[in-house]
Amino acid sequence: MGTKKFTHLFFSLLLLVSAVISSCRKDEDLQSFNKDAKDSTALASSSGSFIATSGELSITFNDSTYVFDAATDSIAFVRVDTAGNQYFGITAINDDHSMSFGISGLGEAVSKATTKVEGSQFLFKDEKLAPTYTLSKSAHELDLGKLSLKKYVNEKDDVAAKGTFTTFLASDTSKNAVLYKVTGKFDIKFK
Repeated sequence: MGTKKFTHLFFSLLLLVSAVISSCRKDEDLQSFNKDAKDSTALASSSGSFIATSGELSITFNDSTYVFDAATDSIAFVRVDTAGNQYFGITAINDDHSMSFGISGLGEAVSKATTKVEGSQFLFKDEKLAPTYTLSKSAHELDLGKLSLKKYVNEKDDVAAKGTFTTFLASDTSKNAVLYKVTGKFDIKFK
């Protein structure tokens, strides 16, 4: 049971770090970076991760919909291989750094893949909302939702990810914390 808690915490932190890194990369002059790149997949690492240059990630939570737009915000598709386990997910932070989201699942990033959610968090800098929504301490006992990758392409001139997700997050980490359903979709590209 301790290993599952560690895994959830590890991937939540990994998603947060990815959001910060992608935000920093996005804040740099991305246009000049693209001009200096020798091929169109320069941002895509060998693991298949990339920072989106177009597309959106939308999240529905508590009767509100939040949208990250790659034209202004930082959205990254992340693939990680750690100790022989493959994970994939999406992470984003808005332009003014007042909101970030990340979700990951266990498995290989391929078209039509569906996996259970392994980690997720939604962070706000907003007086009306709690600052953090994350997996609860009882997360290892629950079905945390599904992450579906409808389309994934990682080729020289075509790098894209499209999918949907459903997960459940809590505003605190107590064992009996209230869980909130979060749904969303993404359709992002790097060109």
